[in-house]
Amino acid sequence: MHSGPATAAQSSALRNPACAPLYRKGGDDGSGACAASVWMADAPLGRPGGGMIHLVCGVDEAGRGPLAGPVYAAAVILDPRRPIHGLADSKKLSERKRESLAVEIRDRALAHGIAWASVEEIDSINILQATLLAMRRAVEALGILPTEALIDGNRCPQLAIPVRAIIGGDASEPVISAASILAKTARDAEMRRIHLAFPQYGLDRHKGYDTAIHRAALNLHGPAPFHRRSFAPVRALLREAE
Repeated sequence: MHSGPATAAQSSALRNPACAPLYRKGGDDGSGACAASVWMADAPLGRPGGGMIHLVCGVDEAGRGPLAGPVYAAAVILDPRRPIHGLADSKKLSERKRESLAVEIRDRALAHGIAWASVEEIDSINILQATLLAMRRAVEALGILPTEALIDGNRCPQLAIPVRAIIGGDASEPVISAASILAKTARDAEMRRIHLAFPQYGLDRHKGYDTAIHRAALNLHGPAPFHRRSFAPVRALLREAE
């Protein structure tokens, strides 16, 4: 097993939090804040006969299981006046369909926020807590305050609004489906970006998941700075190298 020094390009790719993820539009304070987009209509949303509508945001994550890279989360508030057809669990969609829907979601949603928790945070507080942290950051990045958040899964982040966990929500709730698509496409883009600096790991193919190709690259080159040292396969290789 070989783990040589990082090249200048590789070091540059790893200086910022979560390897300087794409979609970041904030300061470089390492907070995991990501791009948020808010689209507001010329007239306020409301129900026929008056009264504001219930603003529900969907929240989902991408990247809990991989051996490498940050975990991402997205929050989305859909606009009922600008429907998006074809929303579904991102895992059930082709890459081309996901990318197409992601563009449509960013264009048509009332608001969306994308955030992450870094590899360092994952190793420090564990993957579950890091995922919940990324979810909270995504909701806080929305730019407008929803009245309720629907979370995919069975655990909820601590938010200042009511939250509901829905198992299988990424398949049953369109607003969560939209969040799952944004989180997945944002993380995939980040892993492709890291691949440009570390092509020997094949991240553009497996996105950091525990595949045979990834294991072979890990055995050959050793863990890189973007690998999760708290995950057993990576931790075992580090122990062997001691």
